[in-house]
Amino acid sequence: MLLAAGRGERMRPLTDTCPKPLLCVQGKPLMQWHLEALLHGGCPQVVVNTAWLEQVIVDRFRYHFCPQPLTDKRNQLLNKEYLKVLYSMEGRDFGAALETAGGICRALPLLLPAGTGDVFWVLAADVYTPGFAFTQVAVERFTESGQLAHIWLVRNPAHNPRGDFGLDALTRLALNLPKDDPRPRYTYSTIGLYHRALFAPPWCDIPTGNPLGVKAALAPLLRAAMDQGRVTAELYTNPWTDVGTPERLAQLNEGTSVASIAAVQNAET
Repeated sequence: MLLAAGRGERMRPLTDTCPKPLLCVQGKPLMQWHLEALLHGGCPQVVVNTAWLEQVIVDRFRYHFCPQPLTDKRNQLLNKEYLKVLYSMEGRDFGAALETAGGICRALPLLLPAGTGDVFWVLAADVYTPGFAFTQVAVERFTESGQLAHIWLVRNPAHNPRGDFGLDALTRLALNLPKDDPRPRYTYSTIGLYHRALFAPPWCDIPTGNPLGVKAALAPLLRAAMDQGRVTAELYTNPWTDVGTPERLAQLNEGTSVASIAAVQNAET
């Protein structure tokens, strides 16, 4: 599941006319980097949740993603090198984003239709991590572990110096550390493998499909599961950026000014 429903308030004015996942880094929309990596890792399908300017995202990527789209639709569908793209349109259905856990619960029927398994990737469309590999080995290892989640942590960036979660190097368990605990914390990369059981009682009370559009954050579910030793983690040390501000976006684009980026984005939209 690719999380792409946020408004991107800190990214304004760029996101006034362009959804944050379509902001370009190194010549590609942010979410395209993820789509290419998922396709390369053998993932057959991705569900994208949307809200702000959601039709722009749908119009950009449609329902079959190819790194080099073919002009002939019939040939494109015959090409095995494509990723099926489905959309969970929270803006259309509820008028606003449902937050992470609420959005995942809403998308579960698309993510895991009956009889298709219990494990899925989750990642945010607004991080830039060009070297991350979505491997089937990781999926199989997680499935065999019996855990509720396995998350990737990164060293704390300047905008999150206190971090989010601890990590036990021996057991690989993610730790919900008390505020006064001196052990190091790391930042959640927004990339993780999840089991559908985390989004069901006793961890989550939202019905599958979230028919009422309940808004709910993911962190409380993760912390509750960590307290029971049901979440593992590992440290990811390759390049990773939370593209949360126009300045960070400009830095990734090798010093391009914020004004220049705004002009390009407005021209593309």
